[in-house]
Amino acid sequence: MSDGHFRETRDGAVVTITLDRLEKRNALTPASLKQLQTMAEGLADRPEVRAVIIRGEGHDFSVGADIGGMGGEAPPTVQIRRTAELGARLMRAIREIHQPTICVMQGIATGGATCIATACDFRIGAPDARVGYGEVKLGINLMWNALPLAIHTVGLARAKRMVMTGELFDATTMLAWGFFDELVEAGAHDDAARAMAERYAALPPVAVQMIKRSANAVAGALDQAIMHADADQWLLATRTGDFREGVAAFFEKRPPRFSGA
Repeated sequence: MSDGHFRETRDGAVVTITLDRLEKRNALTPASLKQLQTMAEGLADRPEVRAVIIRGEGHDFSVGADIGGMGGEAPPTVQIRRTAELGARLMRAIREIHQPTICVMQGIATGGATCIATACDFRIGAPDARVGYGEVKLGINLMWNALPLAIHTVGLARAKRMVMTGELFDATTMLAWGFFDELVEAGAHDDAARAMAERYAALPPVAVQMIKRSANAVAGALDQAIMHADADQWLLATRTGDFREGVAAFFEKRPPRFSGA
């Protein structure tokens, strides 16, 4: 696809979707999110595909949203509100992929990139992986309806710790907390993801896919109802002085000074 920064390859029954924006450490743009959503939804019409890998090219899985792309004339609030829902639509599209999904992660993964990983069924980490949610450092909440998935993945207290501090956590910690299903030696993460994908691809697809969808339905029965307002929370947060301070500190490469304003 020409828009966005994802590319797809297929080998037998396994599709690999790769984020390839090395010059920006795989930072995510609105065009990339829309592209990935389209790719995820398109898998429903491809019964020959039995497993899906999502990965990032280069040293980092993804540093999250392209903060450097912020700025310029602000669109009307109603349009900002609609754009803010894009991430949640993407998360639903990934969760609703019928086939088992495996996210393979190395280097930095933060913000929206970590959200994408939690929307997948399984996660494989490299030893240098560092994972977090950095939104709070900009004075904003975690959106994309991603908070329930963080809680499902690592538990309530650990999810609070990750989301409220914005810190990056090392691969060993992420394995112990249940974020990673496997932690493999350096350079072996792609091969490990492929081996896992092949295991699921060899199983009866109807049974596997029904089990996946039922398990997701049980685990996330109330997620969307509870998180329906996270885009509105984000809209409110972006009107605060702390948000302006967080963005300014990011560009000026200094610690932010939050005041609660």
